[in-house]
Amino acid sequence: MCGIVGAIADRDVVPVLIEGLKRLEYRGYDSAGIAVVDGKAVRRVRRTGRVAEMEAAAKSEDFRASLGIGHTRWATHGGVTELNAHPHISHGELALVHNGIIENHEQQRERLTALGYVFESQTDTEVIAHLIHHYRSQGDDLLVALQKTVRELDGAYAIAVISKRDPERMVAARMGCPLLVGLGEGENFIASDVSAIINATRRVIFLEEGDTADIGRASVQVYDASGAKVERDVHVSDVSLASLELGPYRHFMQKEIHEQPRAIADTIEAIIDANAFGADLFGAGADAVLRDIEGVQILACGTSYYAGMTARYWMEAITGLPCSVEIASEYRYRTAVANPKHLIVTISQSGETLDTMEALKYAKSLGHIHTLSICNVPESAIPRASKLVFYTRAGAEIGVASTKAFTTQLVALFSLAATIAKLQERLSADEEAGYIDALRHLPGSVQHALNLEPQIVAWADRFAPKQHALFLGRGVHYPIALEGALKLKEISYIHAEAYPAGELKHGPLALVDAEMPVVVIAPNDKLLEKVKSNMQEVRARGGELFVFTDQDSNFGESEGVHVIRTPRHAGVLSPVVHTIPVQLLAYHVALARGTDVDKPRNLAKSVTVE
Repeated sequence: MCGIVGAIADRDVVPVLIEGLKRLEYRGYDSAGIAVVDGKAVRRVRRTGRVAEMEAAAKSEDFRASLGIGHTRWATHGGVTELNAHPHISHGELALVHNGIIENHEQQRERLTALGYVFESQTDTEVIAHLIHHYRSQGDDLLVALQKTVRELDGAYAIAVISKRDPERMVAARMGCPLLVGLGEGENFIASDVSAIINATRRVIFLEEGDTADIGRASVQVYDASGAKVERDVHVSDVSLASLELGPYRHFMQKEIHEQPRAIADTIEAIIDANAFGADLFGAGADAVLRDIEGVQILACGTSYYAGMTARYWMEAITGLPCSVEIASEYRYRTAVANPKHLIVTISQSGETLDTMEALKYAKSLGHIHTLSICNVPESAIPRASKLVFYTRAGAEIGVASTKAFTTQLVALFSLAATIAKLQERLSADEEAGYIDALRHLPGSVQHALNLEPQIVAWADRFAPKQHALFLGRGVHYPIALEGALKLKEISYIHAEAYPAGELKHGPLALVDAEMPVVVIAPNDKLLEKVKSNMQEVRARGGELFVFTDQDSNFGESEGVHVIRTPRHAGVLSPVVHTIPVQLLAYHVALARGTDVDKPRNLAKSVTVE
């Protein structure tokens, strides 16, 4: 959520800022703005709505400069207004953009008001600008003023500042929110995400917790939380421009759904090449850790939480170890009983999810020393804070509603379960061979599921007028029902809930009538007959059923029962295959309803605030 981009160069950086903000649109936002140092003045343009509206205003006002910062805002403190939009300016001298939340902003606002500062906005961000100006007015250098300011802030932030008194530099700070520095030739950049500056450079420095940075055209100096100069590693990003372009697709979500066979194949490539599950998949020292653990605890949010719920079934069935799954935002605030012999697994597409990061810190504070991150973004915060890591290879995911990140998380978690079982001598050679064969066939099975799209389109037209829907599943497919309901409500705005099918008679059945479509995940597994009984309960109340099943299941369509079949049952990996139809259903229902598929209202891609 929210996005920052900044640039200093010998050329006009306004096009760089605007292009960067456009590439950050996927993160979710409701206003956008840029500020530049033009001669001896700070100029600013802000607009609510899309970046394109701000871009048009910048062009009409002939914005040009060699130093500037930009921001896309997702409203937290204060409504969606131009006055609350970033950048914020203090006394016409300096401009600032900020991601995150300042928890002590009210106290700082009172202090600054007493010092004579007048506030234009309702935001927590404006206090940062005025604090920096306050220290500058006492004679401090711009960087020193920033460093003094952040020491007085409680909360999470990524900050970038420019000043008319310093037309040859910008300064930045990071705590709890992602921020990186991009290194060019005679020009340098800052951004929340490498995608914002990929057209200009692939060489980046990831700022660490508490870092501040002083950035000029030809130099970058980073300081740690104590104020000491430090050297941070330079990384070369492997994000491809092709992954950031739509190509022949209407939306990034559609593109990313169809990229899943390749994303899954890339994620499991090392396993298939080795024809074995090995500890080296998870980093140095994994062998000793995974042999020694006595249980697994998974911490995640949203879609990643549903991946963890699916993994619990695999983990306990394959390893014989207890596995618990918790919503990270709940775990971090409860009194937990720690078992240091358990492995803490955190799951995050971005690697920057604030609640998950804080839950990991809390787990470590309780004495958990065995930590593993499953993440899609190399060098992000959560993997850096974990002892072990498995990087999914989904590639850049632009659509707010997660698709390929989810299915690659599933195969990563399945591989973790199999690896633990093997290292603890609970997996026979025949079982290992069977699991690897299942993985080998998985990309093809996913492609077959994608081929069901024309049938799902026909269903979407029936769903589009509805306002509510139920999703049902049993066993390992219950989390897939949860994920299907989440996708539908995220992008179509249809209220959807998911339940274990056996729970129908314990309350949800009261909701069923002819206007309540019921989606059922019903693969041909040992629970199929139970699911059929639950389907009969729905039909007896006049409910209309939409059933995703397998080719070899022995029931067909009838009045009020619509059936789509995957080509064959995918065995232990069936949850991955059955994810595809519910993604496609949500996508095509959203198309039929005319919603903004890639940027659904009120949502952000990377949740870096509470």
